[in-house]
Amino acid sequence: MSMRIAFIGLGVMGFPMAGHLANAGHQVTVYNRTDTKAQAWAEKHKGQWAKTPALASNNADIVFMCVGNDDDLRSVVYGNSGVLEGMAEGAILVDHTTTSAKVAVEVAQKASEKNVTFLDAPVSGGQAGAENGVLTVMVGGEQAVFDIVEPVMSAYSKFSQLLGKVGSGQTCKMVNQICIAGVVQGLAEGLHFAKQAGLDGEKVIETISKGAAGSWQMENRYKTMLAGEYEFGFAVEWMRKDLGIALDEARNNGASLPLTAMVDQYYADVQALGGGRFDTSSLLARLDAIHDKKS
Repeated sequence: MSMRIAFIGLGVMGFPMAGHLANAGHQVTVYNRTDTKAQAWAEKHKGQWAKTPALASNNADIVFMCVGNDDDLRSVVYGNSGVLEGMAEGAILVDHTTTSAKVAVEVAQKASEKNVTFLDAPVSGGQAGAENGVLTVMVGGEQAVFDIVEPVMSAYSKFSQLLGKVGSGQTCKMVNQICIAGVVQGLAEGLHFAKQAGLDGEKVIETISKGAAGSWQMENRYKTMLAGEYEFGFAVEWMRKDLGIALDEARNNGASLPLTAMVDQYYADVQALGGGRFDTSSLLARLDAIHDKKS
């Protein structure tokens, strides 16, 4: 069934996600902070674009958002030009941004005052997952609302799961990032060790990837890591944002995250090397830099 949809935020994730919605037959109006990108999307997908989040959200059945961080989210939700100003009663607001669980609860409360329901729904799969329409969506909110939105999100996702009340999706995304951080550091150390031991990295991965050491990171990143190329995924500066959110939440709930805290600092080292826009596999660049300094 075709729905009237607004999509707020056309970055590397939002641009293709909104495109999948348009390709699925929905009536999509987009907003982006930079008008030229919204205009380019509208031309490519024969959709509409609006000058403000409120105008984009006017008469929408569902409003999707995918912006940068907590402050960016607030900037497109609140105020005279925010989505809540334009949304009608009974509409649904869905946030795909990775934020704190705290801001998800805050936005849900503000939305409820306008009789708008809210789902926090961060995604995993990166730019490639968005472009290929195979993202994983982690959702917090009410079952009845999820049941309406899930078929629409299937345009750009391969799996969506309702985890619990509002904030649960963001908390699950924290778990996701915690797990990725440890895996990437282990892969970086393994490749670095293999190099120093004089082994053929390609043959090593061909061998160990068939067993218990195998992972998505190994399968998709080892070749570029061995080549010293780090332009193929989620940026270090965004990973640090996400890990910071997880570490803050851990201080609140009492969880112990020593590995996560350590890897976060390793990413800070990568930033100091000028790699803030490198992808997350660049932990190997840090190890190589340490070795080169010792040599």
